[in-house]
Amino acid sequence: MELTQQPRYDALDATFLRLVLRDAVRAPSSHNTQPWLFHVIDGTVELWADRSRSLPVADPHDRELTMSCGAALHHLRVAMRRAGYAPEVEMLAEPHRPDLLARVSIGRHNEPSKLDVVLANAIEQRHTNRGAFLPREIPPQHLIAVRDAAEAEGANLVIVPQAKRHQLANLVAEGDRAQWHDSGFRRELAKWLRSNHDEKHRDGMPGYALGMGDAAAAFAPLVVRTFDRGDGVAAHDAELVEGAQALAVLFTSGDSVHDWLRAGQALSHLLLRATSLELAASFLNQPIEVEELRPAVAALIDQHSVPQLILRLGFPATSVQATPRRTVDDVLR
Repeated sequence: MELTQQPRYDALDATFLRLVLRDAVRAPSSHNTQPWLFHVIDGTVELWADRSRSLPVADPHDRELTMSCGAALHHLRVAMRRAGYAPEVEMLAEPHRPDLLARVSIGRHNEPSKLDVVLANAIEQRHTNRGAFLPREIPPQHLIAVRDAAEAEGANLVIVPQAKRHQLANLVAEGDRAQWHDSGFRRELAKWLRSNHDEKHRDGMPGYALGMGDAAAAFAPLVVRTFDRGDGVAAHDAELVEGAQALAVLFTSGDSVHDWLRAGQALSHLLLRATSLELAASFLNQPIEVEELRPAVAALIDQHSVPQLILRLGFPATSVQATPRRTVDDVLR
């Protein structure tokens, strides 16, 4: 990957702040809801949760919403480091202001490392890839680098042993069937589906991100709301689990708001590191989103920690088009 560095800006310059926020909003989020807001005060950036973009059925406790905000926080940190500053982060959980999640100060001047530049350049290249992966083994050193990226943010990434793949595939399939049987889940999912040429929305999941052509994407919200397709989705996802070049579960030591923020930052870090190694990823979080199945994931992989995400990793067979993002103006309070 070509290494490019950003031009130098004064840390308090509006151009600089818009530059780093433009990278922050490229973070991944559940259903591409982009549930974050930013408030810039005297060169300090506050990160706020936008709970108007919550998923009350799939994510009733705003756990994934908070992780999405954590991913945006890490993207922001990476962008600041590439620009030559060492950001100072204060994670918050104030009872009287629960939506204020973190405060980021510019920090001292610091020349970016080669890895800082690599991660920052991966921001524009990273896209969730739900398509087929090549039948190509991932070098062990790549998986070590991705695992180390998660650990650098205070989380733990466990590569699922081959012997436990089938059990995890069954849990994913069970989660699919449970979610699709719930009409509320289907209505919520349909709300965030978009046509392939939607010019109105800068969020949600266009059909092309799910492998749909124009006609299928246009009718997808109606089909999803109307029909329980759980069995078909379960079979498809179980096949993805069984055939993945690598399957990983992201864990944290606890399950607090701060743990969710750490998990989101770990997710961002590992995805950017994976992208720099030409790996792609997609998510299979159903057995974590279905509350009664979550303990089974922990018992299967690591009973002493809390599972937060399940990822499929591999070399992509095809490239994917980026999903839309809201502008910096859209997310500035």
